Amino acid sequence: MADLQQRILHILHKPQLAALATVTEKNNPWVRYVVTVGDGDLVIRCATFVDSRKVKQIENNPNVHLTCGVTSLQEMRPYLQIQGQARVTTDKEERHNFWNDLLAPIFSGPDDPKYSVIVIEPYRIEYCTPGSYDPEVWTR
Repeated sequence: MADLQQRILHILHKPQLAALATVTEKNNPWVRYVVTVGDGDLVIRCATFVDSRKVKQIENNPNVHLTCGVTSLQEMRPYLQIQGQARVTTDKEERHNFWNDLLAPIFSGPDDPKYSVIVIEPYRIEYCTPGSYDPEVWTR
């Protein structure tokens, strides 16, 4: 399991584009792109506006799904399918710790009142290898 966790972390540890699915008020899926970063505990974070649709959807239903890891169609690599519980925070320490230069064009700084952080705690991660129908599964 430690080897699988390391391979998952290798994909999650750097900022990347991911597809985040939430559940709407009418119980339908809604997917959008976000930029995510995972930490050593496999907790994933992304920034968002405090009044965005995704915040309202997460507050209503914290179950989310992420797909990430594919950065080029010419070079297919392992990718991740992630199920988790999300929460939205405006905690000052959390916002300052997550702040990076990629957010500067969107928010005025880590204290921007429009800036919040989505924290996703995975409970299931599938490590999918292109060409294989049998992913390796990590669970919390």
